[in-house]
Amino acid sequence: MSTPAAVAENKAKLISETRRRFEAEYVTEKPDKYDPRDVERLQQDDNWVENYLFWRHDAVDETLKMLDESFQWRKEIAVNDLTESSIPRWLFEIGGIYLHGYDKEGNKLFWIRVKYHIKDPKTILDKKKLIAFWLERYAKRENGKPITVMLDLSETGINSIDMDFVRFIINCFKVYYPKYLSKIVIFDMPWIMNAAFKIVKSWLGPEAVSLLKFTSKNEVQDYVSAEYLPPHMGGTDPFKYSYPPLIDDDFQTPLCENGPIASEDETSSKEDIESDGKETLETVSNEEQSALLKKINLTEPTSKAEENEKVDSKMKAFKKPLSVFKGPLLHISPAEELYFGSTESGEKKTLIVLTNVTKNIVAFKVRTTAPEKYRVKPSNSSCDPGASVDIVVSPHGGLTVSVQDRFLIMAAEMEQSSGTGPAELTQFWKEVPRNKVMEHRLRCHIVESSKPTTLTLKDGSFNVSDKTSEDVCLQLNRLLESNRKLEDQVQRCIWFQQLLLSLTVLSLSFVISLFYLLYG
Repeated sequence: MSTPAAVAENKAKLISETRRRFEAEYVTEKPDKYDPRDVERLQQDDNWVENYLFWRHDAVDETLKMLDESFQWRKEIAVNDLTESSIPRWLFEIGGIYLHGYDKEGNKLFWIRVKYHIKDPKTILDKKKLIAFWLERYAKRENGKPITVMLDLSETGINSIDMDFVRFIINCFKVYYPKYLSKIVIFDMPWIMNAAFKIVKSWLGPEAVSLLKFTSKNEVQDYVSAEYLPPHMGGTDPFKYSYPPLIDDDFQTPLCENGPIASEDETSSKEDIESDGKETLETVSNEEQSALLKKINLTEPTSKAEENEKVDSKMKAFKKPLSVFKGPLLHISPAEELYFGSTESGEKKTLIVLTNVTKNIVAFKVRTTAPEKYRVKPSNSSCDPGASVDIVVSPHGGLTVSVQDRFLIMAAEMEQSSGTGPAELTQFWKEVPRNKVMEHRLRCHIVESSKPTTLTLKDGSFNVSDKTSEDVCLQLNRLLESNRKLEDQVQRCIWFQQLLLSLTVLSLSFVISLFYLLYG
């Protein structure tokens, strides 16, 4: 058995040989055949070369042919120059192709909703560019991480069958983006397309046929959990595609990452407390105001305990969220939405409460789709068994909160012997397996009132919780979805009736014509 060192050495030799031979046998003869940026990247990016070698089982000759075909295509379609502006806006707006969510193995989902595709030679090149745009965008961010294609064939008609487009998608993963395909989940395939997909299997080859997963509503959750599936697939994902802006739920660390509040330096801590005190004085009593002001005016160094008291006093100014998501490692409150006040309401900050429900220390970090917008404290820390941590989220630099923004809470159990300092946490997140990480997503919600958690009636003190309104909204959405399905069924029935009527008329015409010919 080869040692890891021997395997690494052999891999390095193959990468070096591939680069040398491609330069000598392909680039030198016709330098204008490829985009110079791709040639340069090939010489610098080991992972890129390794992806091609892997797909060709380390056969250098076959890898060189694959590189030649791939690089020619990249130049032909101008992959390195693809931007939103180079693709017709309407293709983004219809929401037929986009990245969103993850499968059970943690692979990104690449959605292709076939019902929005109509075979048209005039638009096929732009649609291919859209596929390339998303794949290139993903490849640059997540070099080497697999992707799962969700081929949604629900409500698909004969006009949507386009074998040239399907073959292009297959080639993207066979030639242009090797090693990126985890699997292709085909949902609700109509019987009329059975013959077509026998051809698709031949394009994939015997080794890749196992990557095709034919599913219905009953089987699709074997590969993707309900939280990332839309309602028509039996899921609970509230995500609704819209454009602009470009859908981008790749979560990143917030720009202003402050770490645990208690460990901040004295100056920044003092500044934060002063600013927080000014913004929250209206929500505390007169006694609390005077106590808070006394703490703000302190100029002498304070102990860590006193600093924690300041943090506690700050937290009293926030309304504790009412709804709770009960995960295996952490209970997270609020469960679904972060409520931010509008500019008029004055409440710019919101609170996330994490509670450790395990017997071990749980490391957590907070990521967002808009890292330049938000200040999160703490954004990367740990929580002791049975303890709770309050995370303050606030817009940064006067930037506006958007309902498109998302937050991701990641959590994983740590061993008892592990340290919880910044260096230990950084190393922990590098080594922890993906399947050991709990993830939970939160949406942003903007409210006009400064008290988003309750609705107070004038005639009394009766309060209606936000949870009730969430339930009502959920029931309404389900009702609307049921109504849409009924409308679709009615339309199908009308279509079948029209078809039967047309066939009946044709049959009568045929019979009448036959009688006329026989007895006329």
